Amino acid sequence: MQASELQNKFERIRANKWFEAFVISVIVISALLVGAKTYELPAGFSSITLFLDWFISAFFLTEITIRFLAEKRKRYFFRSFWNWFDTLIVIISLIPADDTELALIARLVRVFRVLRMISIIPELRILLVSLVKALPQLGYVMLLMFIIFYIYAAIGSTLFENINPVLWGDITISMLTLFRIMTFEDWTDVMYETQEVYSLSWIFYLTFIFFTAFAFLNMVIGIVVNVMERENEKARAEKQAELLAEQVAQGNVEPTLKDVMDELKALKAQLKQADITPK
Repeated sequence: MQASELQNKFERIRANKWFEAFVISVIVISALLVGAKTYELPAGFSSITLFLDWFISAFFLTEITIRFLAEKRKRYFFRSFWNWFDTLIVIISLIPADDTELALIARLVRVFRVLRMISIIPELRILLVSLVKALPQLGYVMLLMFIIFYIYAAIGSTLFENINPVLWGDITISMLTLFRIMTFEDWTDVMYETQEVYSLSWIFYLTFIFFTAFAFLNMVIGIVVNVMERENEKARAEKQAELLAEQVAQGNVEPTLKDVMDELKALKAQLKQADITPK
């Protein structure tokens, strides 16, 4: 009985919004602490930052333990990728960051503590999962973009090499120049330079910008948005299923229209069997 009560307490702590907000606050403080260490701090602050660092490590260890103990079936805890991720970050961050051989690794891991914000906030998880699931489709877009880059780089290197070999000397440098043009980084200077020799070279630049900066960028955005919509629908369906399961467990489920129609059909069937058909 005591074990079940303790289990319920851990579950309530894990589901508590204030506890979740405090965890997010500690993650933000951890990120700010890493940034503060990049400055030259007064001597008195070094002991404060060391205390905060160990407090954050101890808190994260306590928080991950509470989440583990709140799981009814402990083996299911590590079925989640995010639980593995959080546990790994917490364990490695316990490495002393002082004068040791692993000090550099420990400091780098402390930087990645801020990534725990993704595992805590569901909306950020949906964004990251959507981006990862969109990668296969984005791969084909990137392949097509590479083909366009390669064609335009070959054309640019052939036509403009004598004008400016620094920008168009070979196909590799030409692709870097085209990337600069795609990002609109002083691309007009490049265009005006070639226009002095080829007056119609503006067609080369404008068509390239249209294909890459406009067409392909919108394709990438469309793919990511489409995947995000599917993930949001999936998350809403899972949340509704969890709420329904909780209501069923508590016996607070209100009958739906389909349930009422099924009951009416069942009653009519019973009345027909009893030869008491309503007028």
